[in-house]
Amino acid sequence: MSSALGWGTRRRVSASLPTFPWDTIRAAKERAAEHPGGLIDLSVGTPVDPTPGPVRDALAAASDAHGYPQVWGTPALRAAILEHMTSRWGAPELTEESVLPVIGTKELVASLPSQLGLGPDSLIVIPECAYPTYRVGALLCGARVQVTDDPDRVEGEPDLIWINSPANPSGRVLSIDEMRAWVQLARRTGAVLASDECYGEFSWQVEAVSVLDTRVSDGDIGGLLSCMSMSKRSNMAGYRAGFVVGDPALTSELLAIRKHAGMMVPAPIAEAMRVALGDAGQVAEQRERYGRRREVLMPALAGAGFRIDHSEGSIYLWATRGQDCRETLDWLAERGILCSPGDFYVEGHSDHVRIGLTAPDDRIVEAARRLSSGN
Repeated sequence: MSSALGWGTRRRVSASLPTFPWDTIRAAKERAAEHPGGLIDLSVGTPVDPTPGPVRDALAAASDAHGYPQVWGTPALRAAILEHMTSRWGAPELTEESVLPVIGTKELVASLPSQLGLGPDSLIVIPECAYPTYRVGALLCGARVQVTDDPDRVEGEPDLIWINSPANPSGRVLSIDEMRAWVQLARRTGAVLASDECYGEFSWQVEAVSVLDTRVSDGDIGGLLSCMSMSKRSNMAGYRAGFVVGDPALTSELLAIRKHAGMMVPAPIAEAMRVALGDAGQVAEQRERYGRRREVLMPALAGAGFRIDHSEGSIYLWATRGQDCRETLDWLAERGILCSPGDFYVEGHSDHVRIGLTAPDDRIVEAARRLSSGN
């Protein structure tokens, strides 16, 4: 039998995955693009603002990268990550064995269950309203999934628990007590608790905290992983740069696996990350941009009959007009605005849509005008 025929008889992993969500809103995007004023795409979390100049300079200066990089990153990058986690996120003093750079945090989310050795006998807990890649990671390794926001309702003993604060898509921010409840569940059951904290710099009404914060962890990081991204805080989505920090037994195991797989952050990217982590000023500037856009869009949505739920953090507004999300998708598309429907993020029906703050200021102002004028 030829290799082509043999491949046809095998199970294709992609067949077990859902349709890529954004493929399902192509018609709405085309309709929105027909608006006389052009498309305003608020459906994705792609940054539109410039990557900070010092970050780009660092990338260029490190571009003579003729040798292979280290999967573990450079000592300078590891030191910058540790300093960031203790000074910004209240983590206890850690050693560099707790640090692992990753090739964009989405890659980590999708691959973590497999790299932890999970499979069909494993249980993964994810939030009720969640970034789709948590479920994709479970599907890739064949694990079972339970969906809940309540640690008291988890059935059985999970192997991996995902939490996300500030959350994508809803912008919900978990309190210290809520995070502590998840930590306590993980400790009782022996689960790994992975906290997706990629939007941590953007909390608007309450404090966002890390799972490694000593107020949450009591200084014990056993079984805990904090997953961080450079994409949103530093407009480095195109760099594919992130990192995970936590239990050294877990990060060391991931490092060993990723060495064999060649999953290494390129050396120029590692240096750009190091510089970005040391520049709190550019993060404050980006936070101000998103805050300004938020203050423009929120009253315009309210005036157009939307109710905004949660949205205490992140770079999105979780909004509803009290109708099916696909109807709202079409309603906005008629006005040249593209959102992402809530059924991307929940099982079954949703009456919410996710509206991003990820457009230049003038387009956010134009979106508000269209919402206010109805055209």
